[in-house]
Amino acid sequence: MKNYEFEDNIYPIVRQNIKEYRLAKGMTSAELAESVELSHEFIRALESNNPKFTLSIKTLYKISVVLGVRIDKLFTPPAD
Repeated sequence: MKNYEFEDNIYPIVRQNIKEYRLAKGMTSAELAESVELSHEFIRALESNNPKFTLSIKTLYKISVVLGVRIDKLFTPPAD
């Protein structure tokens, strides 16, 4: 059986990527929130690494569509 390596804490990577792709698109957090039908407070808390907020697959999908990136890009750790 193959051994797999899993990222212990994927949330900070996803959150950082959402913010970076949003900024690269020139979009505010309020605009992203409106586009994915979430509150501005949720997006702000999400991007600030607030550990009490998690994401559903549906929310990740919507964010990736609005930002114009493949969903797997949101899980890719930044290059060192």
